[in-house]
Formats: sequence, structure tokens, C-alpha cells
Amino acid sequence: MLARLAPNYSCAYHSDDLADLSTIYEPNINMCVVERPIDKAVETFMGHLLPGRNEVSFVENIEPTAFDFFCLIPQLGHLPGYRELCLDIARLANLFSDLFDLKRVGLRLRTLDHPMCPRFHVDSVTCRLVCTYGGVGTQWLEDAYVDRSKLGQISAGLKDEQSGLILDLDAIHTMPAYAVGLLKGNAWEGNEQRGAVHRSPQVTKAWSRRLLLTLDFG
Repeated sequence: MLARLAPNYSCAYHSDDLADLSTIYEPNINMCVVERPIDKAVETFMGHLLPGRNEVSFVENIEPTAFDFFCLIPQLGHLPGYRELCLDIARLANLFSDLFDLKRVGLRLRTLDHPMCPRFHVDSVTCRLVCTYGGVGTQWLEDAYVDRSKLGQISAGLKDEQSGLILDLDAIHTMPAYAVGLLKGNAWEGNEQRGAVHRSPQVTKAWSRRLLLTLDFG
């Protein structure tokens, strides 16, 4: 009698070293999460931004080596920690472009007070970097705990927790604030239909606003 083969699951790789983002190239890795300390000055800036009413919405295809990152939120440039925030975003944009040998990257920086993508889903991209400055980060499921047949409209409008998509509610992971995540999408060659399953954090009394950075192939 033949032994039953284990499913060919993809998984997430966890680290505290940004250099380990290169593990996203491993065939069985569809997500890499790096937790890191952040400059206290950045936290000071977020302490001014998030409780206020200032809205941030920057969307542009940029060339990291030539772009002036200090123009991201010019109306708030006088606040302490602004320079450090811009330098951190520049670092991530250059790291992303170097990792994938890109001349241009798509940069989005937005304040959010609601889930932008409240349902678990996969992206039709090659790979996306996400980082939440303040607030709660992106949630995800590893392959072993998700029924991909329930993704999208097949769930008949039921919530993720009710549709059968999530095989173990305790398996929902949440990225900490300031952690950097690389999410492999369905457009990655050889990863078709196996993109990282993720969603925006759910609204709770514990958080109200966050600043979300995403980087895509330009």
C-alpha cells in the first residue's frame, strides 16, 4: 500500500534580519515576515499623525535611487520624526528594488481607519512588500490552515470565520507594527494559485488608524 503524500504546502518564513527577505525566492516560501526595532523618532512622528485628522494618500511609480522621499508628506515635514520616517521608507524602497532588480517600484502610503481588504484573498501580483507604521498589521494564513476553494465569491457572502475558509481560527497571524512582510502573489512564476492568503486587520476598539506602506513592481 502506497504511503499518502503530504500536501505541497507553502509557508511563511519569520526572521529579525532584513537580509533574510531573500528567502522569498525559495519555492516553498510564499511569505517572509521580518520583525525589527524602529527608530524612536519614527514612533514619535506616528504619535502625532495617527491621533489627528491629517490624511496621507501618496501613490506613485518611482525610481528609488532618484526620488526625493522627503516630499512624501510635505505638509507634516515640520513634525519631529518626519525625516526618520522618510529615511526608513527610502531604505525599504531601495531594498525592494535591489532584491528584485527593479529600476522602478510602485509606492503607496496611506492612512487608514478601516480595513481596505477585509476578506482573506490573494493578489495577482509578482510580490508585494507591506509595512504598517503604527496600528495593527496585515493578517495572514499559512496554506495548511486555509481552504482555497472558499476564497472570493465562492464563499456566498459569508464571513471568513463562517465560510469554512479558515480551518483553524487560532492559526490567524498578525504582523506587528513596523514589521516588514513580503507576500508572493499568483503572478510569481511557478506560484500560480498559491499566492499568500492575507487580509487587512479587523476593526476593533484596540486600534483606529494606521499608516500603511506597500511596494510593488513598477
